[in-house]
Amino acid sequence: MIRWVLIALALGLVGLLLGVPLYVVFHEAFSGGWSVYVSALRDEDTRSALILSATVVALVVPLNTVFGVAAAYVTTRFAFRGKRLLAAIIDLPLTVSPVVAGLVFVLLFGSHGLFAGFLERHDIHIIFALPGIVLATAFVTFPLVARELAPAMEAQSADQEEAALLLGASGWTTFTRVTLPRVRGALAYGIVLCTARALGEFGAVSVVSGHVRGVTNTLPLHVEVLYNDYAFAAAFAVSSLLVGVSFINLVARGTWK
Repeated sequence: MIRWVLIALALGLVGLLLGVPLYVVFHEAFSGGWSVYVSALRDEDTRSALILSATVVALVVPLNTVFGVAAAYVTTRFAFRGKRLLAAIIDLPLTVSPVVAGLVFVLLFGSHGLFAGFLERHDIHIIFALPGIVLATAFVTFPLVARELAPAMEAQSADQEEAALLLGASGWTTFTRVTLPRVRGALAYGIVLCTARALGEFGAVSVVSGHVRGVTNTLPLHVEVLYNDYAFAAAFAVSSLLVGVSFINLVARGTWK
C-alpha cells in the first residue's frame, strides 16, 4: 500500500508540475487554429530568433563539452594544489544569478565598461551583439557537462586505464577508447542539460542582448516580446517549438546512452 501511495504521489506531482504546463502550452499554441500557429513560426522575427538561438547553441555546447570533459578528467584523475579551488570556480556560475552575470559582462565590455576604449578603437562589438550573447550563455552553462561527468569518472576505477597504458596504448587512445566510453551516459546527459540551458537561457542574455527585435532576440526573448504585445497564440506557438527541441534532446540522449 505504501509503495502504491508513493507511486501515485510521484505521478501526481509529475502531472501537476510538467503535464499541466505542457498541456497549457500546446492548447494555447493551437487556440487560434493551425494557420495562426504556422504563421507564427514562419514570421521573419521568429526565424531570426531561431537562427540566433541555433547559432548560440552550436557555438556554446561544443565549447563547454570540451571544457567539461577536460575539467572532469583533471579533477578526478590528478592530485594537485588548488584542486578544490578549481572545483569551486567551476561551480561558480551555479551560485551566481544569471542577471548579475549579464551585468558583469556589460560592465566589462559595454560602452562605458573596463575594456570600452580598446573595443572602440578596434571597432569590436560584444554587448548588444552575438559575441556578448555567446559569452553570457557560455558562462551560465559551462559547469553542466563537468558536473555530470566528474561523479561518473570518480566512480570508475583507473584499473582499465592503467592496463591499457601498460599494454602500450597512448594516453589519447586510452582516453578515447577506455575512459570516455565508460562515462558516455553521463556525457550525453551533460550535453543535453547544456543544450537545454543554452537554448532557454533568459536572464543573462536579456541583459547583454539589448532586445533588438529580429537581430539580438533569442527564442526566449522573442516569446517575451510576443507575450507583451498580447500575441498570446504566437507566444505559445514559439514556446511549443522550444518544448519540441527539448523532447528531441531527450530522445537523442536516450539513443546515445
